[in-house]
Amino acid sequence: MFQRLIGDLRDSTGNALRLTSLAAAAAMALLVTTAFLCAAAFVFVLQKYGPVEACLTGAAIFFVVTLIAAGSYMIRKRQIEARAAEQAARAAKSTAQTMLADPMLLAAGIQVARAIGMKKLIPILAVGGLALGFLVSRAQGGGDEAPAE
Repeated sequence: MFQRLIGDLRDSTGNALRLTSLAAAAAMALLVTTAFLCAAAFVFVLQKYGPVEACLTGAAIFFVVTLIAAGSYMIRKRQIEARAAEQAARAAKSTAQTMLADPMLLAAGIQVARAIGMKKLIPILAVGGLALGFLVSRAQGGGDEAPAE
């Protein structure tokens, strides 16, 4: 069992490392390509208009590249945050469902019901439900009301 778990971990780590190295190589190639395109644009504008215009053109090209990178970073960050919130909500729902479906908890509840008796247990559960409802409504209200005098 542990060998399979370790093997899966090794395979996933190897795959992640390979994908990361490929992404790094692609990013490096994109950087070199952008640098040559900027150099070509610089030389073209330098020959046609002059050094000041060529420098401004190079700055504009790098500014556009920076805006594209920043935009893609912000979009990716929002996607990651949305996915994390979705997973947290799913985990909370799963935890609540597993607590209620726990056989030990159900067995303890049945034993308590047998020990107390169903006729005595129903009013106790009703009062407990009301108290829980008041606590939940008070927690959601936030306390923005003024205290009574």
